[in-house]
Amino acid sequence: MIVAPQPAAVEAGAEVLNQGGNAFDAAVTCALVQGVVHPQMSGIGGYLLLNAHKIDSEADSLSLVIDAPALAGSKVRPEMWVDQLIRPNPNGWGYFIKNRINTVGYQSICTPGTVRGLAEILHRWGTISWQKATEAAARIAEEGYTVDSYTAAGWKEKAAFPEAVSLLDTIRSNGESSRIYLKPGGELYEEGEILKNPDYARTLQELGERGAEDFYSGSLARMISDDLGIQGGFVTAADLHGYAVRHQSSISTDFNGYEVATVSAPHGGPTLLCILNILEGYDLQKLRHNSAEYIYLVSMAMKAAFADRNPHLGDPQFVDAPTAWMISKQRAGQWREKIDNHSPILVCFTPPEAPHTTHLSVVDRSGNCVSLTHSLGSSSGVITPGLGFMYNNSMVNFHPLPGHPNSIAAGKGRTTGMTPTIVYRNKKPFLVIGAPGATMIVTSIVQVILNMLVFGMSVAEAVLAPRFDCQGELIKCQARIPERVCQQIRDLHPVVRIPKSHGGFGLVHAIHIDQESGRLRGAADAGSGGMALEAN
Repeated sequence: MIVAPQPAAVEAGAEVLNQGGNAFDAAVTCALVQGVVHPQMSGIGGYLLLNAHKIDSEADSLSLVIDAPALAGSKVRPEMWVDQLIRPNPNGWGYFIKNRINTVGYQSICTPGTVRGLAEILHRWGTISWQKATEAAARIAEEGYTVDSYTAAGWKEKAAFPEAVSLLDTIRSNGESSRIYLKPGGELYEEGEILKNPDYARTLQELGERGAEDFYSGSLARMISDDLGIQGGFVTAADLHGYAVRHQSSISTDFNGYEVATVSAPHGGPTLLCILNILEGYDLQKLRHNSAEYIYLVSMAMKAAFADRNPHLGDPQFVDAPTAWMISKQRAGQWREKIDNHSPILVCFTPPEAPHTTHLSVVDRSGNCVSLTHSLGSSSGVITPGLGFMYNNSMVNFHPLPGHPNSIAAGKGRTTGMTPTIVYRNKKPFLVIGAPGATMIVTSIVQVILNMLVFGMSVAEAVLAPRFDCQGELIKCQARIPERVCQQIRDLHPVVRIPKSHGGFGLVHAIHIDQESGRLRGAADAGSGGMALEAN
């Protein structure tokens, strides 16, 4: 089974499974198609994070992690934007810098990791060739794909603040982006219309023929580095040539008889485990699901976890990220004391990445499991002439002032909310789960886990249930959570209902494995246009 937000990508991955490919083959194929059909959420100019279970693996940890982050280019300087800082984005997605240079354009780009990450996944565990994996994406880019309602609506959303950038602004900021993603008259493509990208198709075809290494040290690398260099970008040919993925062990905690295995710093896993550790000290079943008491308690656990995350988390290759302390049972007990005493929980501001990310979950017939999250951030808008793909804008997510764990440094990755996770029962995979949605990935995944492990919901019920989020001074609830419930919470904490009934937070995509029958059940978040598809 495979589940993701884009039906075309899901079908491409399922076809690989139908032809005898494994979960890793399907994941790489699906991810490449996602980059074509949702071009400002993901693509070969981005970055990825994999959490996988490989049958018969000799790894010490329950699951295997590959991190292919977007890394700051060698031309950056820690203090370069100190005098250009305007203010933090009130929505939490980055900082506003003068002329928006950290958000759109060449100086917003970090060294991409997606191609090397996907190639590494296929090399280590796949059964199909790299060229075979690129074929579906290249074909769809050449023949064209139908613009879905989710993408069309996103292109029309206005920027929330004067200093912010909309997706349409991002497209219009670059001549190549405008040529590909706008009609000849400058109009947007509408829902249901066909969009073709022959340049991207040609790049994928050549990449398939020459191999993934061409992106980092071949002719494609020269085209990329020449363009970025001429236009004043921070990423150099040496940055591309020296790029390496990071192999990590997963981190885990026990919760309610299950083992939750996820990714470590600088990503969302430590925050997820911190929330679960706090909540294991309460009898959640006694509280009615999504009652005022339940929402308040879970929200305070979320808030506490972010109070630890924001001032401390950073790239562990550059800073001492206190992951063990964050996910310790002792720290969880300290937070429970504060919550029980209604002591103030203060959360300092640290920007997550933009929510324009995507995810896929796959389980194959042999029991291999893949949870893969990948992204462009909110995309830089930049397309090198003739190449067709857009680059990430990950510089927006670094702290622009020196001295913070997430401050700018050459070769450094920044914090993210990406949290691909696998839940185990008796050392066997029970749930493969992940989401796009910035740091709201964490708060959405934790609720789906609670819905299943505490309240016994099916995976479909767990993903469909109304959600809330708390990372600071507000508890935010989907419109499906009644006002009378929110009014009861307001006696203890500020609450707001967002205008969306579905979506607005992380978009969870999950597969449940029935350990007795082996049956797979999948669920795609109703806030996006995805689907779960079982292979024949």
